Amino acid sequence: MKTSLLPIAAVIGLVLATVSIVRTQPTPQNAPPPATPPRSAFASSVAAVGIIESRSENISLAAHLPGVVEAVYVKVGDNVSAGAPLVKLDTRALEATRASRQAALAAARARVAGAEAAANEARRQLAIVESVTDARSVSAEVLARRQGAAATTVAELTAAEASAMLAAAQLHETETDLARSVITAPITGRVLQVRLRPGEYAAAGAGVPASLLIGDVSALHVRVDIDESEAWRLRPGASAVAQVRGNAAIQTRAVFVRYEPLVVPKQSLTGATTERVDTRVLQAIYRLEDNTLPLFVGQQMDVFIEAAPVVVTAANAKP
Repeated sequence: MKTSLLPIAAVIGLVLATVSIVRTQPTPQNAPPPATPPRSAFASSVAAVGIIESRSENISLAAHLPGVVEAVYVKVGDNVSAGAPLVKLDTRALEATRASRQAALAAARARVAGAEAAANEARRQLAIVESVTDARSVSAEVLARRQGAAATTVAELTAAEASAMLAAAQLHETETDLARSVITAPITGRVLQVRLRPGEYAAAGAGVPASLLIGDVSALHVRVDIDESEAWRLRPGASAVAQVRGNAAIQTRAVFVRYEPLVVPKQSLTGATTERVDTRVLQAIYRLEDNTLPLFVGQQMDVFIEAAPVVVTAANAKP
């Protein structure tokens, strides 16, 4: 009797455990996706990822000369005109150098005036001697001395004029550096980024990060990276639709602008395990038609470009 109760109790315990586990399992529910997935509006298309940029492309600006920032005249979001000052460096040392070189130029010009007067006087004295018709009235020594004096004063005048030209060039160099101490807007556009503050040191030279970013945002462009394996399907002028990442309901038609003629390595990878890191892409530039959408420079978009369908032939069909 006891021997038969043990298996029965074990079976009952197993059944109760199974029922408990089944009851505690969560009920699967078909939840809608958190965001509308991107979908193509074309019967055949190429899907790609693009990044928004300004119509003029994003222009990076940096200081021409190293120095401490004296003033920043703009802030992010300001609209500026071409040639407007954006940032000014401390120019006190250059202004002192300019004053010194202005004085040096004035002194050099005064020496030119003195040398010119001396040369004119030497020429006049030589002309008096040379105008004497009676050779017995003027000795050869006096004539040679007057000729030598005239040649010497002419040489001194030439040297003084060269010194004045050098002083003027040095002053022009300083004035050029003063002008280069102010970063100005190369185009009419909007300030997209400012990385300098008054009192900070602005470096200059190759490899220095940009201090400001400016662009013409009167129209937005999207730079689309198209995988080289699908580039053959595209044609110039093909229609496209750009959708905001995270909300495909926000979309706009895109007008073809141009292709970049050089296929380049892909720079922004998605991180997918199936993506090759050696992928090369053809970049296409499209203009976004709807400027009222909440879009920003640097934002990524999903782009669908109308393309020729892939036709499977007997040559490339798999057995």
